[in-house]
Amino acid sequence: MTWSAFVFATQGDPMIKRSLLMPLLLLLSAAVIAAPPSTTTAGPVQGTDYEVIEGGRPFEPLAGKIEVVEVFGYWCHVCADFQPMVDRWKRKLPKDVRFTYAPLEAANGDQFARGYYAAKATGQLARTHNAVFDAVHAQRTLPKNPTAGELAAFYVARGANAKHFTTALQSAATTNSVRRAREFAVRSNVPGTPTVVINGKYRVTGRSLQDILRIADLLVAQERAAKR
Repeated sequence: MTWSAFVFATQGDPMIKRSLLMPLLLLLSAAVIAAPPSTTTAGPVQGTDYEVIEGGRPFEPLAGKIEVVEVFGYWCHVCADFQPMVDRWKRKLPKDVRFTYAPLEAANGDQFARGYYAAKATGQLARTHNAVFDAVHAQRTLPKNPTAGELAAFYVARGANAKHFTTALQSAATTNSVRRAREFAVRSNVPGTPTVVINGKYRVTGRSLQDILRIADLLVAQERAAKR
């Protein structure tokens, strides 16, 4: 069963989805770390380094950019391990590359994806993104499935305006953003988190976290060459 089929099959029962989907995603994510990194210096190989997404589309309009999307979850411990590597990697990206996060909603009512977009809407994202990972996985001061109140309290404690953040958390705009991120993950056949997608066309299948970034670099270069 594909990830998208599994999601739709469990959509009607949030308790089943919460109990089954989370271990599945964590198992798939753990496999990323377990495999040895690739040592090849050749170009990316379809079927080994990446998969072509049939009918794939960018997450956001490209506007002349090369899009790199990380589908992630704050509840995902491998995403937490990946985040410092992504931070260093992003700082070296050329100006024609746009990096975007797509938070994956893990279950019906999952608040983390909503919190991401509420933080973005209220100008809190830059200073809270890494803090959420730290609170969940290192400090363990934030549960992996927080309530809306718990999540709002976390952001307010870090400078968010309580009324503005709560309004953004519950807004239709946030609901639409979470839906768009989920639809992108489904049509990209994302098998777990973290997953990196280039221009909506290529899903990276690296054998380690570092390998994911190596292949992403190669695919970005490939897309740049194709534009010339």
